[in-house]
Amino acid sequence: MAVTRIATETARSLISRNLSPDVFFDQSVNPYRGCEHGCIYCYARPNHAWVGLSPGLDFETRLFAKVNAPEVLARELDAPGYRCAPIVLGTATDAYQPAEREFRLTRQLIQVMAERQHPLALITKSSLVERDIDLLAPMAAAGQAAAYVTVTTLDPDLARHWEPRAPAPWRRLETIRKLSRAGIPVGVMVAPLTPFLNEPELEQVLQAAHEAGARSAHYTVLRLPQELDPLFRDWLAAHYPQRAARVLARLADMRPQPAGGRQRLNDARFHHRMRGQGPWAELIRLRFQVACQRLGLRRDRPVLHADAFRPLRPSAQLALFPA
Repeated sequence: MAVTRIATETARSLISRNLSPDVFFDQSVNPYRGCEHGCIYCYARPNHAWVGLSPGLDFETRLFAKVNAPEVLARELDAPGYRCAPIVLGTATDAYQPAEREFRLTRQLIQVMAERQHPLALITKSSLVERDIDLLAPMAAAGQAAAYVTVTTLDPDLARHWEPRAPAPWRRLETIRKLSRAGIPVGVMVAPLTPFLNEPELEQVLQAAHEAGARSAHYTVLRLPQELDPLFRDWLAAHYPQRAARVLARLADMRPQPAGGRQRLNDARFHHRMRGQGPWAELIRLRFQVACQRLGLRRDRPVLHADAFRPLRPSAQLALFPA
């Protein structure tokens, strides 16, 4: 098994602005590049090419920690003219992956936002988020924090194969339970749904998350941009060869196909890339809708309040980061 190596880097800026209508946030922060969880379906894998590394094994084992992230975020939030809007942590790679135990960057980022009463949401599949309930619960009580826990399957065998170093499904459900009991609005992300792999479990996952305390539910279908397409095909042939042809055929059914040429499993168009199109995508949408209605799971997200945001004065900001 390859050894994980974590390099440090200094970020010039931290807040990423989003222009896509397909996601629920305008601003995001990712303190780590690459992710040790090793989920084969991760759409962020191709981004590792930006630092000259591969989207395969390098993405899982050659990681980068943005060690000055808290200072940079504080500077950006306190800048004249900054307009407060919720920031989402962990949109590309998990902000609570194993490296966070050592670097504690995510906790420091939450502290920066808590001190300024800046609204935030986070997306994770890690139980490590429970460590920061002491920061998140007061923010949630003020309408300034929400959490989303990704649960793609209840099948431990599937989870071991396609999310090899992420917490087990039962552990993520326990995390939902603990966040909910602490008063933190928590939703379940059933993402990505893949035909004949985790798609048959859709209703069971929603049921289990609801029983654990999830208030809302959200999903996407698998998308395979750039180098992720051949990576997923190879993984599927290695682990589920008997299902591979059916899985690929159904994924193709949800994407527009070119006349002739190779089967296409991705569609980059806004309003289509997250949900797909055609009868199979519509069936998933209807199943999700019916299950959420039956369970009382919301499909919208809590409003996070930005009216209390207060940037810190320069002297107060410097005191946060002693030499």
